[in-house]
Amino acid sequence: MLQLLFCTSRRIIGREEARIFVNRSLALEKIRCFGFDMDYTLAMYKSPDYEELAFELLLDRLVSIGYPHEILKYQYDPTFPTRGLVFDAQYGNLLKVDSHGNLLVCAHGFRFLKGAEIWNYYPNKFIQRDDMKRFHILNTLFNLTETYLYACLVDFFTNCSRYVNCDTGYKHGNLFMSFRSIFQDVREAMDHVHLSGCLKEKTLQNLEKFVVKDPRVPLLLSRMKEAGKVFLATNSDYNYTDAIMTYLFTFDPGDKVQRPWRSYFDLIVVDTRKPLFFAEGTVLRQVNTDTGKLRIGTYTGPLQHCTVYSGGSSDMVCDLLGVKGKDILYIGDHIFGDILKSKKRQGWRTFLVVPELARELHVWTEKSEIFEELRSLDVLLAELYQPLDSGSSERPDISSIKRQIQNVTHKMDMCYGKMGSLFRCGSRQTLFANQLMRYADLYAASFLNFLYYPFSYLFRAPPVLMPHESTVEHMHLELRESGLLTGHRLHQLSFHGHQNLRGIFQDTDEAENDDDD
Repeated sequence: MLQLLFCTSRRIIGREEARIFVNRSLALEKIRCFGFDMDYTLAMYKSPDYEELAFELLLDRLVSIGYPHEILKYQYDPTFPTRGLVFDAQYGNLLKVDSHGNLLVCAHGFRFLKGAEIWNYYPNKFIQRDDMKRFHILNTLFNLTETYLYACLVDFFTNCSRYVNCDTGYKHGNLFMSFRSIFQDVREAMDHVHLSGCLKEKTLQNLEKFVVKDPRVPLLLSRMKEAGKVFLATNSDYNYTDAIMTYLFTFDPGDKVQRPWRSYFDLIVVDTRKPLFFAEGTVLRQVNTDTGKLRIGTYTGPLQHCTVYSGGSSDMVCDLLGVKGKDILYIGDHIFGDILKSKKRQGWRTFLVVPELARELHVWTEKSEIFEELRSLDVLLAELYQPLDSGSSERPDISSIKRQIQNVTHKMDMCYGKMGSLFRCGSRQTLFANQLMRYADLYAASFLNFLYYPFSYLFRAPPVLMPHESTVEHMHLELRESGLLTGHRLHQLSFHGHQNLRGIFQDTDEAENDDDD
């Protein structure tokens, strides 16, 4: 019988950061196959050490192609960047936006723009996100160093006396360097650092410094393999994958009966080139695990145990493992390359790893008085208008409350870092938060949180209330003996009060509906 447990129950797990959060209901016992990405999922890189390494390599690369040596003075600051920012290649600004493109935060270098300055760049405090040539979303954990580098370069050229500031870039004699060209240079430097192998080489030279090693990884994968099939699909090449996975699964070098890391998986695919992997894919080839080289020809045979493949597509994974769409739960850290594409193109169930969630939960719980202060200001603002209607000529002075809301929002953002929370700005959700809620069925700070849940677990999503449901209490009817309605009441719920309505909507009798999006 299906064991019905609610993810919202705090009795299951004591620590908030060990919980798994639910956007769409999912019955774990219906999952026949667990898929994994490697980088930032199975292999977590230590922050900020890993970002500092990548940042130094990016600076070296830019200097080697002609950028001033002075930029080498910059050091990576983990408190500045956050994921989900947008780089405006026309004006060189870093933007935090909501899902509709409305601006929440705007920074030019390390200078945060306010009021009229923002309106000069963006007349409606709004951007057309579908203008992909101008606006570039920086969603991945690998993008953190890139995000910080844009701020550093804009800061340097803006304050360097040799360069003249222009609206769309900088002028130096007869040369003009646009923000778009800076963006292209940084992107090419990113490609060089990753594709040339220099970042991987430096990482492998000091695995203890850069890679988190956790004995729970092989434990959880062993349990998952008992519950279903397990596969690995990574963009990394075999040699790097083998080195990282060997490190993760080796805990006693003197133990001669050490279990090979490949034995934890039914299928291993490297060089997947996601997100192309979730579309037409590439040629599926076998890897010679002795040399790391690819065998010639396209592989067309059945699945072979402990064989490593290169390329292929998500369709080939389904064929080789004998599973389909919703049989698979794919676990990754990339909102676009892992989660969005696997959900939209294949219908796989999805789990997003969000390492920042541990920090976000800490602020959410430890700084609750700030959130309550913001809620109180919202209520106070509403009360000023309560006695007024369309016939009122009075205009309440709300300027003071608006300033207080701005100050509280800023104070709240600074608890997370200089660019604020990954998920919100005050009471408004970010683009990243919207994408997470839309495409990730489950999310958590680590996939290891599965250790705290039985494989018979039903992850039950809380109801998503519309404004008319979350702000209006259910009508209370009292009928006198005469049968007349004596009254009803409407009332504004508190920031957390609408949670009480959840029980009304939670129908646990139809467990088979758990797969509905």
